[in-house]
Amino acid sequence: MNIYEALDQLPNLKKQYFQWKHDIRFKRDIPKKSEEDFLREVGRKSLDGFIKWERTSEYKNLLMLLLDSRIADDFEEIYKVVIKKAKEGDEKSIRIFLSLQKEIQANTKLAAKTFKVVEEDTEEDDELEI
Repeated sequence: MNIYEALDQLPNLKKQYFQWKHDIRFKRDIPKKSEEDFLREVGRKSLDGFIKWERTSEYKNLLMLLLDSRIADDFEEIYKVVIKKAKEGDEKSIRIFLSLQKEIQANTKLAAKTFKVVEEDTEEDDELEI
């Protein structure tokens, strides 16, 4: 499950709060709303109820899903830096690159299995429509 699937299972106010607090939005050209604008949008006078919700396991689990998705972005940035230095001949970067290569290959196999399952599900759905 990814962060978007998990957010879709929440009541709308919690979803809006989480997206606002962690700046999860698709339109990046619009600036992030202020606290006052957010409260006006959701019809609340304070964040107290939301702050109380932050202490729940539901919120913490959402946060873990969010951090997991951000790790992929960080991994890509690190990879770019390491590969640049490795190409310049930095021995430490070469060792790190080889380690990253093994990790990427292992994760690629897991990702391929995920997409293979989706393809198989699609084929089964096609058979049911006959």
